[in-house]
Amino acid sequence: MYPPPQILETEVYATVPDTLRYPDRPSWMQRHHLRAVDCFLEGPGFDRAGNLYLTDLAHGRILRLSPAGAWDVVAEYDGRPNGLRIREDGAIFVTDRLRGIVRVHPDSGRIETILGALPDAKLQGPNDLVIARNGDIYFTDQGETGLNNPTGRLVRLTAAGVADVLLDNVPSPNGLALTADETAVLLAVTRANAIWHVPLLGPERMPGRVGVFIQMSGGPGGGPDGILLDAEDNLVVAHARMGAVWVFSRLGEPLFRLRSCRGPMTTNIAFGGTDRRTLFITESTTGSILTARLPTPGRPNPF
Repeated sequence: MYPPPQILETEVYATVPDTLRYPDRPSWMQRHHLRAVDCFLEGPGFDRAGNLYLTDLAHGRILRLSPAGAWDVVAEYDGRPNGLRIREDGAIFVTDRLRGIVRVHPDSGRIETILGALPDAKLQGPNDLVIARNGDIYFTDQGETGLNNPTGRLVRLTAAGVADVLLDNVPSPNGLALTADETAVLLAVTRANAIWHVPLLGPERMPGRVGVFIQMSGGPGGGPDGILLDAEDNLVVAHARMGAVWVFSRLGEPLFRLRSCRGPMTTNIAFGGTDRRTLFITESTTGSILTARLPTPGRPNPF
């Protein structure tokens, strides 16, 4: 259908040190992986000082990697932090599968719950988020949904604190990105192995007719996870259990495939570096951060 994408290789940027791993501590993720999980990296995001923040989904931690390569634990708490985004003013927000939407205060390590439940329903387990220019937070409520239980949600939490369920029939919603003009959400639907296009119509920005933007395949038991749009609205997709990150044009044409030099669990991505052409990739099974250079930079930092 399309020419093969150009293959780009990755390299290891950093690995969680042994001193920050928990090989003997039980984790709720063992029932999924059938083994001990000493850490599970997700949610990479850079602050204005160049520190890379990451979540440890397995053990309820927010980790930080300095530009000099020093690791530290920002917060360790009773939670399941997954996606992470840093707002224009530097505030850090996390989707927590157990607690909802939380704010992380990096100086003190305090975790503040912003949204613990919907007005008329429990959250199933928030997965990832994106922040609009007006401060609205769009997030996915994935939980244990899938093709057999297509009840995952796309939710908007307005800057005024109002939660609106935009979609409630998604089989495992995961990563998401807003187009540059913020008239659509691109939504990773993991268990359907697809990227949905969700138009946001009118002044209320309510969903129009939802369609499949990209139908993917492969990655046994996985699918698209974290996603980003670059400065030209090309879509970058971390394909969990495939050991790959894909770059698609704004029309959905495959441009590049980035191959993991470590394990297959490529879960999430962030642009960084002085020119923002370096893509940082979490490979969760080995607790590694991989990098690759791309020809098109990511969008400028909001701060």
